[in-house]
Amino acid sequence: MKTVQDYIRTIPDFPHAGIMFRDVTTLFADPRGFRMAIDQLLHPYAGQPIDRVVGLEARGFILGGAIAHQLSVGFVPIRKKGKLPARTIEQAYTLEYGEAVVEIHDDALQPGERVLMVDDLLATGGTAEAGIKLIERLGAQVVGCAFIIDLPELGGRAKLEGLGMDVHALCAYDGH
Repeated sequence: MKTVQDYIRTIPDFPHAGIMFRDVTTLFADPRGFRMAIDQLLHPYAGQPIDRVVGLEARGFILGGAIAHQLSVGFVPIRKKGKLPARTIEQAYTLEYGEAVVEIHDDALQPGERVLMVDDLLATGGTAEAGIKLIERLGAQVVGCAFIIDLPELGGRAKLEGLGMDVHALCAYDGH
């Protein structure tokens, strides 16, 4: 029987030499693989009250929409700066080479709402940490952070768990 990892393509030296890029588009393109991933991302949170699913740009939108549909709850995007049309709050975070900013609409979540945050990949945890900060600044509570792939050597899981987050990943890869 296939696992989620069997549907993920690895592309060496992308976007630059030494990087093993884990391409989830092959997982998304396969109906069985995609269904398996959505079901497995949801499994640890079955029976828990969840009010909203938040997806991190951009592949988190694909996962988040499908998960929100399965849970019959709303979906909220966290986007790169300047992409959302209404009033936003923003959070800067550090990248390997520089800084980036993500935003959420300032009325996207209500105080006390329970949120599941999703994305395809957990590397250093910078984007996820920024997302958590935005969610919490709106008064909502992150009940879990779900990812398809974890790159443990880059420390993202440890960073999020250090913030008190429940982290769930479907598979892990060594290296970058």
